[in-house]
Amino acid sequence: MKSRYIPFTDAQKQAAKQTDLVSFLQSRGEKIKRSGSEYEWVGHHITIRGNQFYDHYEQRGGTAVDFVQEQYGLSYPQAVQLLLGSGAVATPINHPLSETHRKPFELPPPNKNMRRVYAYLIKQRCIDREIIYYFAHRGLLYEDAQYHNAVFVGIDQEGKPRHAHKKSTSLNDSSFRANQTGSEAAFSFHHIGQNDTLYVFEAPIDMLSFLTLYPKGWQQNSYLSLCSISDHALFAQLKNHRHLQKIVLCLDNDQAGHQASERIISKLIDCGYVDVSVLSPEFKDWNDVLKSKCGKLKVSCAEKQTEEPISGMVMK
Repeated sequence: MKSRYIPFTDAQKQAAKQTDLVSFLQSRGEKIKRSGSEYEWVGHHITIRGNQFYDHYEQRGGTAVDFVQEQYGLSYPQAVQLLLGSGAVATPINHPLSETHRKPFELPPPNKNMRRVYAYLIKQRCIDREIIYYFAHRGLLYEDAQYHNAVFVGIDQEGKPRHAHKKSTSLNDSSFRANQTGSEAAFSFHHIGQNDTLYVFEAPIDMLSFLTLYPKGWQQNSYLSLCSISDHALFAQLKNHRHLQKIVLCLDNDQAGHQASERIISKLIDCGYVDVSVLSPEFKDWNDVLKSKCGKLKVSCAEKQTEEPISGMVMK
């Protein structure tokens, strides 16, 4: 049965926009915890204050309507309808959306070749060609047809794609990065080897940069890109691969990276992991380290980070 169009008044639109996001998420069974003057959506890289949210990985935020559109893959009318029917606002609508699902996950259509991705990763990012080929040959890295983004694919234990992180290869829009709609955080871009060591990074390019810097026997170890500063993918991989007992956090050498490392270390220790260490890049991230060795790091960016990184090893 086709759903009836529901016109919204200006008051209803404003009420939806002003929805308290903590109440909204709690009404849907999500876990929220206090973080200073704000709240943190547990398992995500998003903080909340009233009707405002901020995504620390994507470095953008907005109102409750923006949040629901982005996180649940809804259109503007669907987002307003869901919020008004959630009980978290004072003016509910008479016809709430009964059930909401994320859009199904689908990989972006691939381009017929990877010329732009190879050129971008090799010439601009200094990634080793053989490392790019390794992931491309396994279908874990490719170029999308529409925008020519580099697509980093995350698979489950059966080899089924469950996650895709897109990174622009255009010099005119080099800051663009986003996870494909419907991606499951537990299955972000990774490589699992036979050894017991897991290296953890924020972004796929940092992971590939590290492999370029330290290529000897790399396939025997395990590497994970969180595609954020959320720890959901880390604990999912540890659950699925019990042989991983030594965790090395290689997050960015900045305030967000340090804070995320401290948080993750605490959770790992609580879960019984005793061999946990932090390996901070000399510059802001591992690609900056790699570019500095290739002479491609801009002078304005080449100054070492002044913040003191977390101590190298934490054990219980």
